Amino acid sequence: MMEPKPAIQNLIKNLRISLFLTLFIFIVEIIGGFLTNSLALLSDAGHILGDLFALGLSWAALWVSTFPPNERKTYGYHRAEVLAALINAALLFFIFLLIFYQAIKRLSNLEPVKSIPMLLVALFGLGINLLVLSILKKGSGVNLNVKSAFFHVLGDMLASIGVILGGIIITLTGYRIVDPLISIFIGGIIFKGAYSVGKESLDILLEGVPKGVEREKIESLLKGVGGVKEVHDLHIWTISSAHLALSAHIVVEEQSTHSTKKILDQIKEILSQNSNITHITIQFECICCEDSGPECIISG
Repeated sequence: MMEPKPAIQNLIKNLRISLFLTLFIFIVEIIGGFLTNSLALLSDAGHILGDLFALGLSWAALWVSTFPPNERKTYGYHRAEVLAALINAALLFFIFLLIFYQAIKRLSNLEPVKSIPMLLVALFGLGINLLVLSILKKGSGVNLNVKSAFFHVLGDMLASIGVILGGIIITLTGYRIVDPLISIFIGGIIFKGAYSVGKESLDILLEGVPKGVEREKIESLLKGVGGVKEVHDLHIWTISSAHLALSAHIVVEEQSTHSTKKILDQIKEILSQNSNITHITIQFECICCEDSGPECIISG
């Protein structure tokens, strides 16, 4: 079930605030990374760039979800989210390669790092991350897009903690090798995010069964509805991360259209209780169809 419009507008507002706060961290860490010569800070800024895309994607997806369907876009504009996610994954993968390349270069030629300013910038970034997390936390429990953005920022907070620990170690020991090692660690976090976003986007485009949905379980639930004799041509796919769809052929005993409506209502109730499937299309077929042909089909 979709959130009421005022709730969506509130989520959009929170995402917009989070987006601008994250943009501010990105600018500070880019400048701080160059001034302190810290590859770890620059790597964290690259990670934050991915967060900016994730927040922007979530913001845009919620905004676009308020657009009504039209004659040309009968599902609305929800798939714009998937295209943006693919671009996000490609950019994250490029950032990972760049970080990894720069880290390998620096491991073979360690450079001095201004650890105290590096530590201060990382602490500032951590503070902003905590503020953004507090803004997104409430919405993460009711909307999948906000939940995704929440975990992106959570990953960035962990990366900031890594930079802080690196700054402390360099300050206390002078071990400059810690800086490129931390950047490799952050690069690994970025790669994991790129792989996850890219895989999920491709699954959606290939009409795969949505993550967290078990086709066998759904089929079993449908077969358990009173009056249902058989289920076939069952398809479950994703329109967007917050909109799942299902279509199926349901074989029932010969009965009136009114009776099949009762079965359809039960199916909708069961699916609403056990999944996030919101678009349901059922075609009913009576047992007599095997002898009488397609004219016996009832649409529901």
